[in-house]
Formats: sequence, structure tokens, C-alpha cells
Amino acid sequence: MLENLLSRVRNRAVTRHQKIAMAGVATLGAAALGFSAVPGGASTTTAETAPAAQVAISSEKIDSEQIKDVKASVTDQLAGASLKAEQIAQKKAAAKKAAAEQAAKKKAAAEAARKKAEQERRAEAAASRTVQRATIKKAVAKSYPDNLDGWIRESLDIMKKHGIPGSYEGIHRNIMRESSGNPNAINNWDINAINGVPSKGLLQVIPPTFQAYHVPGTSWNIYDPVANITAACNYAADRYGSMDNVNSAY
Repeated sequence: MLENLLSRVRNRAVTRHQKIAMAGVATLGAAALGFSAVPGGASTTTAETAPAAQVAISSEKIDSEQIKDVKASVTDQLAGASLKAEQIAQKKAAAKKAAAEQAAKKKAAAEAARKKAEQERRAEAAASRTVQRATIKKAVAKSYPDNLDGWIRESLDIMKKHGIPGSYEGIHRNIMRESSGNPNAINNWDINAINGVPSKGLLQVIPPTFQAYHVPGTSWNIYDPVANITAACNYAADRYGSMDNVNSAY
């Protein structure tokens, strides 16, 4: 751009020189005419050529000032262009930074969502495993035969959970003495019967004792074999230390 401007200035300068040259020629021509008009004996001076020299000097001064103005204008334009380029670069850098921050936020949000989904998946899997274990446990729950052996064994397991002492042998021995293994046995002739509260069930427990020593998780029916055995053993543990220590009416 600067070379083009200088070229145009030079072109304008050459044109001005041509005009000055033409003016000088014209001046010289006029001087020549004046000289020819002077009589032969008259003296001549060189003052007639001064205007042409002054014109040439003035023209060079004007061209130099114009070139300086052009250079200053070009410098201003370059400075303006440089400032504008810097502003554009700053805007691009700011836009790039904003885009990077936005991308980082999106990445963080995606990571948080992934972690939350993973936690939910793990919680769901844990809950599923719990349900499965409960289902399996329920499916393989211990079963007992519906006879004296099964009743005693089921009672022992319940007693173990509640910390009630007693052994298979001690329970079996007392059952056989009290009811001969009949869960519906009832005593209608002893003192309890006379008092209106006869002993009932496998271990011949009176209703008030059964209710007082009933073990949670068993039936409230005094004739229920497991409930009768468990309540009687709970009472014997409280009074005698264990059903194993009972060898007669209690």
C-alpha cells in the first residue's frame, strides 16, 4: 500500500516538475525577448533568471511536505490496522476461553451424571441382591416334621434366638412325663384343675403361666406344640435355670 501511495506521489511530482520546466522555458523565452529588445549598447543583468530558480525550490519543498503527509497518513493507517488486528485477536482469545470453560462445565456435568447413574445402578443392584437373598432364604427356610421330634427341634431353634436354655433330652424327658407327647392333653384332677385353671398341652402349662412366659413369634394357642414347649421352657429357665433341671411336677 505504501509503495502505491509513493508511486502516485512521484507521478504527481513529475507532473509538477514538467509544469515548472514549462514555466521556466516560458520565462526564459520572455527573457530572451527582453534581451533582444535591449539596445546593443545597453548593459544586461542576470536578475531576469531568479524567478525560475525560486519556483523550482518552492515546488521541491511542497513535494517534500506532501510526501511527509502521505507517510504520516500511512503510518496512522498501519497503526489503526494493527490495533484492529489486536482487538480481533483478543476477541478470538476470549471466545476460545469461553468455549473451553463451557466445554469443561459440560464435561463436569456429564461426569457428575455418570457417577450418579453408577451410584443408582449399584444401589439398585444391592437391593436386587437383598431381595434375591431374602427369596432364597425364604425358599430354603428350615422345615420341621409335624411330630414330637419336629416340635422339640423347632422350639430349640426359637429358644436359641431368644437366649432360653434347654436341651433336646431335657425337653423330651419332661414331655413324656407330663403328657406322653399328646399336645391336646389336659389335667382335670390336680389342684390347678380344682382352682379352675387346669394344666394343658405337651408340658402341662396353666393358662396364666403360658400368657406370662409366651415367646414372641409363636402362637398364642396354648395347645400349639411349639408355643407350649417354648413358653414352658421360658418359665423353667426363669424358675429353675433350665428345663433340664426339672425332674418332676413344676
